[in-house]
Amino acid sequence: MPDATPPRDGVRRRRLLAAAPAAAFAAMSFAAARAAEPGTLLNASYSPTVELYNAYDALFQAESPRLAGHHVTVHTSHGGSGAQARAVIEGLHADVVSLALSYDIDAIAQAGLIAADWAKRLPDESSPYTSAIVFLVRHGNPKAVHDWPDLIRPGISVSTPNPKTSGGARYNILAAYAWAMDAYHQDAAKAQLYLKQLLQHVPVLDPSARNATLSFTRRDMGDVLIAWESEAYLAIKEGGSGKFQIVTPSLSVLAEPPVAVVDKVVDRRGSRRIATEYLRYLYSPEGQDVVAQNFFRPRDAKIAAKYAARFPALKLVTVKDFFGGWQAAQRKFFADGGVFDQAYANGG
Repeated sequence: MPDATPPRDGVRRRRLLAAAPAAAFAAMSFAAARAAEPGTLLNASYSPTVELYNAYDALFQAESPRLAGHHVTVHTSHGGSGAQARAVIEGLHADVVSLALSYDIDAIAQAGLIAADWAKRLPDESSPYTSAIVFLVRHGNPKAVHDWPDLIRPGISVSTPNPKTSGGARYNILAAYAWAMDAYHQDAAKAQLYLKQLLQHVPVLDPSARNATLSFTRRDMGDVLIAWESEAYLAIKEGGSGKFQIVTPSLSVLAEPPVAVVDKVVDRRGSRRIATEYLRYLYSPEGQDVVAQNFFRPRDAKIAAKYAARFPALKLVTVKDFFGGWQAAQRKFFADGGVFDQAYANGG
C-alpha cells in the first residue's frame, strides 16, 4: 500500500455540502403539483438518471395509448437517492420510484407506502438495468491513476459524493472497501485504514452523484472522480473524448438500481395501471435499448450483445454476496457511527 501521506496544501479542508438546496425542494414540489393532474405520472428518481428518463419518458408517452389505454404525461423528480426516498416518505406524491439501491426503497416500504414484497414484482429483483463503479480522469490520465491504491498517493484529489444522501456514493465506498478486503486478504483493519486514507483525499462531499460529476467536469475539482460507469460515459459524451477518459479498476461493485410502484399513492390516485406499465416497459426490447443508449447495462441478453463493445467485462462483486445485502451494508457502513463515520471523522 502507498504511504498514507495527506494531500498537498492545494487540496482544501474537506467540506460536507448541504444535502438538498431549497431550489431542489421547490422543483420537487412543482413536479408533485403537476403529477396530481389526471393522466400524469411522477417518477422520483436519483440524480444520474436525468438523461435516461428524459429519453425513456418520451418513448413511454408515445406508447402509452397502447400500453395504458390513454395518453400519459410523465414527470420526473431527480436528487440524491437517499434524499428522494425521504422526500417520498415526507409527502412527495410519486407514483413510482427509481432509486440507486434497494435500501432506499425498503425505507419507503417501512414507512407503509410500498408493499414489503416490492422487489418480487418485476424480474431481476425489480432492477431493470445495472452499472459498475469506475474512475473518470482527465484526458491522458496525467496523474497516472490506474487502480484503487493510486487514489491515496500524495497529491491526488478525489471527487465522490456524500453517502448520507447519495446512493451512488454508498456504492463508491463499498467498492473501495471491497477492493481493500480483497487486496489485503480479508483484513478488515487494513480495509478500514485504506478507507480512512482515501477520505483524506476527498476535499468535498457533494450531496449527489450528479453534483459530484459537475464539480469534477465543470469546476475542475479533483484529479479523479469515482462514479457510476453510466455517469462517466455521459461526462465523456457531453465534454468530449478529448477532455476525460474512463479507468476501470481491478475490482468493482455491481450497481443494481431498483424500481417500484408507490402503492399508497397509486391507489389514492387510481394510477396503478399506468404506473405498473411504466415500469414493465423498461424491460421491453425498446426500453432496454434506451437503457443501453444512455450508458446503463441492459438486462436483456440480446440488447446487451448489441452494445457489448461499450460495456467491457469487469471483475465485479455484488452487495448481496460480498456485504450480505443492503440492510446489512447500511447498518455496518452508513448508520450513525458506522464504518464511514469512523473513517471520515478520523480522516484528518
